[in-house]
Amino acid sequence: MPSKSKGKHIRDKWRGKAWYMVVAPPFFGNVELGIVPAEEAEQLIGRIVEATLYDITSDFSHQNLKMYFQINKIEGKTARTIFKGHEYSRDYLRSLVRRRTTKVDGFFNMTTKDGYKMRVTVLALTLSRIRTSQEKIIRTIMDKTVKEKAVALTLDQFVQEMVLGKIASDVYNQAKKVAPLRHVGIRKSKLVAQPVQVAVQEVKQVQ
Repeated sequence: MPSKSKGKHIRDKWRGKAWYMVVAPPFFGNVELGIVPAEEAEQLIGRIVEATLYDITSDFSHQNLKMYFQINKIEGKTARTIFKGHEYSRDYLRSLVRRRTTKVDGFFNMTTKDGYKMRVTVLALTLSRIRTSQEKIIRTIMDKTVKEKAVALTLDQFVQEMVLGKIASDVYNQAKKVAPLRHVGIRKSKLVAQPVQVAVQEVKQVQ
């Protein structure tokens, strides 16, 4: 049995903390993602919070998409976040892969219209084995589509089109002319860098 002094220590430890509601970025409707404790609000800045797209949209088909948000601002008892990245869940990715088919991965670095640098991984799965030359053409289509989107869209717009499948759909519609496809999606993304002016503002807020 735990000692009384140990139990008291645990209670005292939590008593000194305040609870903050973490919310998704405005382009995801400031949806509440959960509460986190901290002794000082500043300790939360930079913390990564994980959720699923289902937590945001309440669409059951989105449960296999893991979302990552980084706390960047505290307003009262609300912890604001920025989008940090996403990825397919491991089980979902494993369920997609089939034998005697080709898995085409494309890794691309890009900059959005408003200056955010991102790295995305686009996945295409074929219905049967395809030639190396066809794989190269599909990767070229991925690269062109994703980078054209990034140049035309702000980070908020790009992320929405990315996680909701619009960009993948555009890739699919072009790539299916090269080979029969079973699935196309952006299986992973990561925010690599923010515009200099935004990064400076956030540093000042922390200080």
